[in-house]
Amino acid sequence: MQAPERSRWQRISDVALALAVGLFLSLVVLDRPPPDGESPEKLLLILLAIAQGGALLRRWSHPLAVMAFAVLAGLPIQLYAPDTLFPAASLVALYAVAATRPPWVSLPGLAAVLGLTALSSPELPLGDIGFGMAIAAGVWALGEAARNHRKAIDERTRRAVGEEQARIARELHDVIAHSVSVIVVQAAAADDVFEERPDQARAALRSIESAGREALGELRRLLAPVGERSGSDPAQPQPGLHRLDELVAPLRAAGLQVAVTHEGDDGAPLPAGVDLSAYRIVQEALTNTLRHAGAASAQVTVLSFPGALELEIVDDGRGAPAGSSQGAGRGIDGMRERAAMLGGTLEAGPGDGGGFRVHAHLPFEAPR
Repeated sequence: MQAPERSRWQRISDVALALAVGLFLSLVVLDRPPPDGESPEKLLLILLAIAQGGALLRRWSHPLAVMAFAVLAGLPIQLYAPDTLFPAASLVALYAVAATRPPWVSLPGLAAVLGLTALSSPELPLGDIGFGMAIAAGVWALGEAARNHRKAIDERTRRAVGEEQARIARELHDVIAHSVSVIVVQAAAADDVFEERPDQARAALRSIESAGREALGELRRLLAPVGERSGSDPAQPQPGLHRLDELVAPLRAAGLQVAVTHEGDDGAPLPAGVDLSAYRIVQEALTNTLRHAGAASAQVTVLSFPGALELEIVDDGRGAPAGSSQGAGRGIDGMRERAAMLGGTLEAGPGDGGGFRVHAHLPFEAPR
């Protein structure tokens, strides 16, 4: 697990803690006179105390090395002053190891700190030594809890990123599939009438231009949060059912007669997620009609009533022959996923009177 990124104030507190630990250990050494008067050992122990404090500055980037140094350098100090009880530098290093490494790595560090604590003077009450060991175990538990908390946050973040990437992928599929289908059909129509009906060919070319511009605008809106803003307006509203007329206009220009009917409570505002998903379902259904069905007309019915929205898209095309895979393609799966995310349902298959039918039920609130 990676070490946590340190902010400016955290770095300041790290320096203050390192100075405090180095000063504390130096005072421990200075406060205890050597048995044979002044000794060069005392100077060496003071240097070890200062070195332990300095090593703590690197405890987040190199926690294992700092832990090992703190234990080894703390051992002679603990032996020199066995009534100290708390190996301060080792405790601080233990927290960093427990907060950044799994238990199978940090538990040996806890055992080493418990061993240092056990070297306390036998003159100390057993209760005090037990208290020192309990403090070491508590420091390890706090570090482990911090590691688990950060791990849970990282997992939630990765899951949220994955869900956002899946959402963007579905949006890209819907936008590109619809726009490219319109462009292909219009280009073919323009080629057919280019010589005899240049006015109709120009209308098809204008429809191609409009579809291309709309696709580019939606792609910029979708990709703006992923990369740099690149001059697009992130506040541009997402498409919804109020834009159905814009959606079907190029389809009508391509020769598909699309009728749109709104029924029920038209004045009630729709939840943003329902509105966007309904638009995308209609878009995908009409795109499939244009690309695969060979239909001459399609009927879109939007029925809004308190608590839910009903969509029905029916065409007069070839439908889905028995045993074919139509209705199980990626586009149909994407529509079902959109409905399921809202707690709704989507049915797609041959219509009763021929052609193909898509029916979606989208509740405003997902069932608990």
